[in-house]
Amino acid sequence: MIHKLLGLHHITAIAGDARRNLNFYTNVLGLRLLKKTVNFDDPKTYHFYYGDEVGSPGTILTFFPWGEIVPGRRGPAMATEIGFSVPKGSFDFWLKRFEQYNVTYNKPAEKFGERYLTFLDPDGLKLELIESVSPDSRKPWETPEVRAEVATKGFHNVTLTLNDVKATAEILTDVLGYKQTDKHVNRYRFSTDAVENAAIVDIVEVPHEMRGHLAGGTVHHVAFRVENEQVLMEYRNQIAAKGLEVTEQIDRNYFYSVYFREPGGVLFEIATDNPGFTADEPLDSLGTSLKLPERYEHRREELEQVLPKLD
Repeated sequence: MIHKLLGLHHITAIAGDARRNLNFYTNVLGLRLLKKTVNFDDPKTYHFYYGDEVGSPGTILTFFPWGEIVPGRRGPAMATEIGFSVPKGSFDFWLKRFEQYNVTYNKPAEKFGERYLTFLDPDGLKLELIESVSPDSRKPWETPEVRAEVATKGFHNVTLTLNDVKATAEILTDVLGYKQTDKHVNRYRFSTDAVENAAIVDIVEVPHEMRGHLAGGTVHHVAFRVENEQVLMEYRNQIAAKGLEVTEQIDRNYFYSVYFREPGGVLFEIATDNPGFTADEPLDSLGTSLKLPERYEHRREELEQVLPKLD
């Protein structure tokens, strides 16, 4: 295969209250709301996309806010930590901001030579701000309160927690083109050299722990990035050749994708760069109106009545 997978595309998680989720990620963290749409399989539930100005792959965090959903539990067979790259020297700003907004956090620590700051979103999703040792020239989205010198620039890494690292590591290296680049105790680091950022997957191996429970405050799936549909289908063929069940190509309006469950139990997606978030909205008004998949457009009036009010 001559084409390379290009690191992380997006990560999708589960939230509870939609308004609370929207306020936290746009106001407290300072991300841009890129798209306000609905879950393809449950159109009475929003699907929010957050990221940088244009929704660059590697910056996109998405949520299904399922209202009164019970809290989940992090554990094996799940992605359990989402790491964002931030500028060096920005932790003082974030610590004060977390105090201001009553965000639960731990004091800064270090792993693999990088300082990180762990915190939880209102549903208990575990997030990290990381002062990357590698240069990160990505332009962040700015707000009046979260300026470029402290703002998140997109993903640094994602962490999977598994009972056994071996089979998942083989998928990362043999199919997805990652290499193991470091290890500390039971944390294995895998990286791709195809991109400079959003290029890292960590695996934490915990052989005897009970599997996690997918619900509020947990990651639903992790999506990796490819350039276009041709490359997507090349990877689909490789995944199928490994004996894993993989979906047909699916049109998600803003990208095309396939899904498969890797041997450790985590749901993976591979998604294309095209067509992007300006497919149905101009750049300067991304996220300002409710966009529906074509198959639900005839139900717009009904859905606008049942979806939670965000104002």
